[in-house]
Amino acid sequence: MPHQLPADTAHFVGRAENLRQLSKLVDTATEDGSTVVISAVSGTAGVGKTALALRWAHRVRTGFSDGQLYVNLRGYDPDQPLSAADALARFLRALGVAGADIPLEVDERAALYRSLLDGRRMLVVLDNASAVEQVRPLLPGAASCVVVVTSRDSLAGLVARHGAARLNLDLLPPEDAVALLGALIGERVAAEPNAAAVLARQCAWLPLALRVAAELAATHPTTPLATLVGELANEQRRLELLDAGGDPRTAIRAVFSWSYHHLPPEVGRVFRLLGLHPGPDLDPYAAAALTHTSMEQAQHLLDLLSRAHLIGRTGPSRYSMHDLLRAYATYLAGIEDSDAERRAALTRLFDHYLATAAAAMDTLYPAEKHRRPSVPPTGTPAPPVAAPAAARAWLDTERITLMAVCAHTASRGWPRHTTRLSTTLFRYLAAGSYYPDALAVQNHALDAARHLGDRSVEADALSDLGIIYVFQGRPTQAADHFQQAITLFRKIGDQVGEVRALGNLGTVYWQQDRYEQAAEHYEQALTLFREIGHQDGEARALGNLGGVYWRQGYYPQAAEHHQQALTLFREIGEHGGEARALDSLGNVYWRRGYYPQAAEHHQQALTLFREIGDRAGEANALDNLGLVSQSEGRYPQAAEHHQQALTLFREIGDRAGEARALGNLGTVYQRQGRCEQAVDHRQQALALFREMGDRAGEAETLNGLGETLHAIGQLSEARIHHTIALTLATEIGNRYEQARAHDGLAHQASGDPHRARQHWREAFTLYADLGVPDADEVRAQLAALDHGEAADTFW
Repeated sequence: MPHQLPADTAHFVGRAENLRQLSKLVDTATEDGSTVVISAVSGTAGVGKTALALRWAHRVRTGFSDGQLYVNLRGYDPDQPLSAADALARFLRALGVAGADIPLEVDERAALYRSLLDGRRMLVVLDNASAVEQVRPLLPGAASCVVVVTSRDSLAGLVARHGAARLNLDLLPPEDAVALLGALIGERVAAEPNAAAVLARQCAWLPLALRVAAELAATHPTTPLATLVGELANEQRRLELLDAGGDPRTAIRAVFSWSYHHLPPEVGRVFRLLGLHPGPDLDPYAAAALTHTSMEQAQHLLDLLSRAHLIGRTGPSRYSMHDLLRAYATYLAGIEDSDAERRAALTRLFDHYLATAAAAMDTLYPAEKHRRPSVPPTGTPAPPVAAPAAARAWLDTERITLMAVCAHTASRGWPRHTTRLSTTLFRYLAAGSYYPDALAVQNHALDAARHLGDRSVEADALSDLGIIYVFQGRPTQAADHFQQAITLFRKIGDQVGEVRALGNLGTVYWQQDRYEQAAEHYEQALTLFREIGHQDGEARALGNLGGVYWRQGYYPQAAEHHQQALTLFREIGEHGGEARALDSLGNVYWRRGYYPQAAEHHQQALTLFREIGDRAGEANALDNLGLVSQSEGRYPQAAEHHQQALTLFREIGDRAGEARALGNLGTVYQRQGRCEQAVDHRQQALALFREMGDRAGEAETLNGLGETLHAIGQLSEARIHHTIALTLATEIGNRYEQARAHDGLAHQASGDPHRARQHWREAFTLYADLGVPDADEVRAQLAALDHGEAADTFW
C-alpha cells in the first residue's frame, strides 16, 4: 500500500476556505459515486499550490484506505519535465508491478494503471503539471479515487473534458501574509508592523517569496525591517523568464534578486552553478565537483544556501532547488559565468558521476572490470564506495540523477560521457531489474554514438539494448536490435562483435525456452569463433551450449560441452571462465547424483571466484555447494552455504540469485521440519521470480511450495501449486520440473491409486530419461503401489 505524500508544510497560514472547498468536493463525490473527482488547483508561481494540496491531503489521508500516490511532474522545470510515461512507471512500481512487466507504450501503462486502481479507495496528487496532456494519462477510471492536480496553468481542457473542479488559488490576504512573516521571523514583525506590511506587499503576498524574504531578515537580526524593505525597493535586476508589467510574479524575481545580492560572492557562484545540475537533487560531493571546492567548503556553502531558502533539503545530505530558483540561478549563470566556465563546471560534475559509478561497479563486480571502460579517478572529492553496501547504496540513491546525466550529456555536448556511463551502469541496471531505466540509458547511448559517428559504439549500444529487451521478456524487440547490431558489425568488419550478437540471438531463444533454436545459434557462433581463432568466444559458446543442454535435461551432452569449455579456458588462462565452467560441471554431477565430484568442482570454482574477486560467481558457487550438502543430508552446512550466498546476492543486487538462494533455503528448512520458514522463504522467492518474469525459476519454486504445503497437510493448496508448475514447465520444456510436478501430484492423489500411478509413471519416464537418481525413488513408489502399499514419504 503506497503512502507517498511528502511531509506537510511547516508554518502553514490561512487558506481555510480553500481547504473547505476541497473537502466539499470529495464529500459531494462520495454521495454521488458516479465519477472520479478531479480538483485542479491552479495559480501563479509561488502562491502555495503544493502546500495547500499537501496540507489538505494529510488531513484526509485516513479516508483513503488503499493509500496515496504522489508525483512531482516538474512541469515548469527549465530542463526536463517528467513525462506521463515516466510518472506512470513510478506509480506502477509503487502499486507492485515489476519493472519487467511495465509496458513500453504510454497508453498500455495508463490502461494497466487504471486497472490496478479499479475498486480502490486512493488519493492521487499530481503536483506541478504543465499541461493537460501531461495529466490525462494519469487519471484513474475508478469513481472511488480522488485526484488533486496543481499547476500554474488553468488546465481548461481538464475542466471541460474530464469535469475537473477548478480551484484558483489567489494571493494570500495581506493579514495572512503578515501572519506568515510573523511565524517565520518572530517578534520583529509586531515591533515594525508598517515595515512588515510593506515587505509582505513587496513579496506580492506570495508564500514562497515571503519565506525567502523572512529567511534573509532572520539572517540580519540587528537590521531593521524598514532597511531591508528599502533595499528590496531599490533592486534593479529582474528574472526575465516571467512576464513583467503588473504581473505579481515580478515580485518573486525582486525577492530572488535581493536574496542573491546579499550572498557573499563565493556563495552566489555556487548558487548559479547549482542551477546547471540536471538531476532532481545532489549531495555535497557532486556540489564540490560542480564548484571545484573541497568537501568541507561545499558542505558549508550548501548549508548557507539552505538557510537562505535558496535550496532545500530532500534528505540527509541531499539538496534540491525549487524550479523558479533553478530558473533564476541558470539565468544568472548565463550572465555572470562564461560559456567556458559553465562547460568546465558541468564537465567536472559529469566526470564525478562517471568516476564514482565506475568505482562502485568495481567494488560490486570486480571480476568484470575489464568489460567496462577504464575511468580514472577525478581530482574532486569522491564518496566512499569501497565497501559493497556503500557502493550499492550510492548507486541506488543516485540512480535517477544518473539517468538525468545520461540524457543531458547525450543531447548537450558530452556524448562520450553518455556512452561510457551506459556501459558502466549496464550490469547494475540489469541485475536490479531496472529495465525501463536501462532502456532509456541505452537509447541515449545509441543517440550519442550516432552523433559521434562511432559505428562500433553504435553497434554495441544496439546489442546492449537487445539484452535489456531479453531481460524484459520482449523477444521480438531483442531480436530486431541484435539483427541491426549484426548488420553494423559486418559493415565495419568486427567479426567478434558479429558473433557475439549472433550468440545474443541464441539467448533470446533461450529466454523463450526455445532450446532447439538457441542451440542452433550457439552452434553457429561456435563455428564462427573457431574460424576466426577466437578461443575465449569459442569457450563461451561451448558453455552456452552446455547450459542449453542442462536446461533440457541432456546431462551427458551438457557435461561434455562444459568440459571442453573448461579445457579451453585453462589453455588461455581465463580464470573467470574456468571458474564458471567448473561450477557448471558441478551442477551436472549434482543432478546426476555424483555428490563428491559435484562438491569438488564447486569448491574449486569457489576458490577461483574468490581469488579473482568475482562476488557473483562466489555467491553462485556457495549456493551450489548448499545444494550438494542438501542432497547428502547435511542440512546445517547446506543452510550456512545458502545463507552466505543470499547475503552476497543481496549485497551486489542480483535479484535472480537472491530468489534462488531463498528457494534453496526453503528446501533446507522443510527437510529440517521448519515448514513455516520454508513457506515464507519460498513465497519470497516466488514473488521475485514472477517480478523478473523468470518462468523456469517460478516453476521450480511452485513445485517446492507444493512439497512444503503437502508436508503441513494443506493438500488442496499443494495440488494447485504442482498443477500450475506442471503447466508452466511443460510450456517451457523443462523436463525435470515436469517430472517433479507429476511426482507431487501423485502424492496428492494417494487416495486414488489409478491417478497416482499415472502421475508416477509420467514422472518415472521423465526422470529415467534424464538419468537422475530421483527415478529410483519413483520406481519404489510404483512398486509399493503395485503391492497396495504406497509409501507416504515426502521430499
